[in-house]
Amino acid sequence: MNVLESSGRRRAQAWLLLVACLALHVFDEAVTGFLDFYNPIVTQIRARWWFPVPRFTFGVWLGGLIVAIVVLLAISPALRRDTWWVRLIATIFGAIMVLNGIAHLAASIYYGRWVPGATTAPLILVGGAWLLRATWKTHELQ
Repeated sequence: MNVLESSGRRRAQAWLLLVACLALHVFDEAVTGFLDFYNPIVTQIRARWWFPVPRFTFGVWLGGLIVAIVVLLAISPALRRDTWWVRLIATIFGAIMVLNGIAHLAASIYYGRWVPGATTAPLILVGGAWLLRATWKTHELQ
């Protein structure tokens, strides 16, 4: 196995781990009442500033996230390739998850309590960072 093949394998493994962490994070949010926390904040944001932040019902929110996880799993075999679009998708997904993890932890500090989803926030933060590292390290090898 050459260096690029093993790097592609590491990126694919990081991707799959991050998808698993995201699935745990969605479960965490679902059982801790994330929408009960999120929707009132969205209502306040909409009242104060004109910003199109979506409100969700539980079914739509959970269904959308389940579809997203299935799609992320479905494209995981492509993560072994080292193409520009694979690096782009991996970078976007990794960055979003790092920001999501930071947002949950920052919200916990801001509100002075453990907010829904904060328990698994470190997992998606570290998983996202690992995916970013695996993606950028692969690109540096070329």
